[in-house]
Amino acid sequence: MVPIEIFFICSFSLFGIGLIGMIIVRNNILVILMAMELMSLALSLNFVICSVMMDDLIGQLMALVIMCGAGAEVAIGLALVLAFYRIRGFISVNFINALKG
Repeated sequence: MVPIEIFFICSFSLFGIGLIGMIIVRNNILVILMAMELMSLALSLNFVICSVMMDDLIGQLMALVIMCGAGAEVAIGLALVLAFYRIRGFISVNFINALKG
């Protein structure tokens, strides 16, 4: 059987990769969205690991809620990116305030 610490190390490394992606790449909105998605999936992996350790289903339900929220976040983010691209013709985080009504 695989030790449980391996799964925690995997989850923390995924979260770290997502955090580094958010910090380093600040001008590409698609990379920022992917990094946020990676961080939320690492968090849901932590919930699943703890749920398996404690033999409880609450962590798995929380992981399902996080995945649904992440899907909605990606859908709204891509809709904003498409709206920005239609207005400006290019995608840049530096000029994102152009979507103000």
